Amino acid sequence: MRLRTVDAFAARPFTGNPAAVVLLETAAFPDDSRLQALAAELNLSETAYLHPLTDTTDADWALRWFTPTTEVDMCGHATLAAAHVLGGDGLLDEEERVRFRTRSGVMGASRAADGSLTLDFPTAAPVPVPVPDDAREIFGSDPVAAWDTGPLQMLVLEFADERTVRDLAPDPAAVAALPAPTVVVTAAAGSGNREPGHDFVSRVFAPAQGLPEDPVTGSAHTALAPLWSQRLGRAALTGLQVSRRTGEVRTTLRGERTLLTGRAVTVLDAELLTGL
Repeated sequence: MRLRTVDAFAARPFTGNPAAVVLLETAAFPDDSRLQALAAELNLSETAYLHPLTDTTDADWALRWFTPTTEVDMCGHATLAAAHVLGGDGLLDEEERVRFRTRSGVMGASRAADGSLTLDFPTAAPVPVPVPDDAREIFGSDPVAAWDTGPLQMLVLEFADERTVRDLAPDPAAVAALPAPTVVVTAAAGSGNREPGHDFVSRVFAPAQGLPEDPVTGSAHTALAPLWSQRLGRAALTGLQVSRRTGEVRTTLRGERTLLTGRAVTVLDAELLTGL
C-alpha cells in the first residue's frame, strides 16, 4: 500500500506541517484500531485516510484524520495534503476540484494553475469568553482577550503583539488542563517580524491530543479569519503560523465559509509493507 508524506502550507520541503496521506482502494475504511495504529507509527501531527465514494453525488472521497493518539473532526493541513496527492495522481475532476465527505460535513478543495490549493471550510465564528484565570501562569504573559470557537473546540487567546506570541513557552501539561483540547494564540503582525507580508500570527498547542505544538493548523484559521478580518476590515488576509517550521495560510472570509489557500510539497513516497 502506497503512502505519501506531504509538507502542507509550505513552499519548500521541511517547512509547513507534515501529513501522511493514504489512498485506500477499498470502498470502506479498515478497522479504526488499524488506522490509529498506523497514525501512531508514523507519529506525524495527522495522517489522512481516503477511499473513493460511489454511493453519493455530493462528494468524491471519504476522508478521515488521525493524530498519533486520536481521531479528529477537522484538519486543514492534512486535507490540503490529500488534495495535493490527488492532484499529483490525476484524480481531481476536469475543473481541478475535489469534494471530501468528513465528520464535519462535505469540504471542497481546488487547485489553481500556479499549483496553489484552496480549501473550502465552514467558518468558526469566535465568541468572546473570559480569559482563563491561570493564563498568565501557563503562558508567562497576560492574554488581552479570549474566544470560544464552538464545534471547532479551540480556545483562542490574543496577546499584545507578535513578539510575545513568538516567545511563548507554555508547559504542555498545564495547557492540556485548560477547558479546550486545542489552544490557539494569536496577535496582529508587528514590527520586527522576520517574514514580512503577513497580517497576523498564530501558534497552536494541543498536548491533550498528542501534539505539544502543531506546526501549521489550517482549521484554526477558520476562526482566525473572521476574527482578524473584522478587526482589519478586509476579507482576504495572510496568516503566518510562527512555529519552528513556520507556514503561511492565506484566508478569504465568505460569510459561513472560509477559504484557506496554501502550497504543498511531497517529501516521501513509500510503500507500506503491512496491510491495514
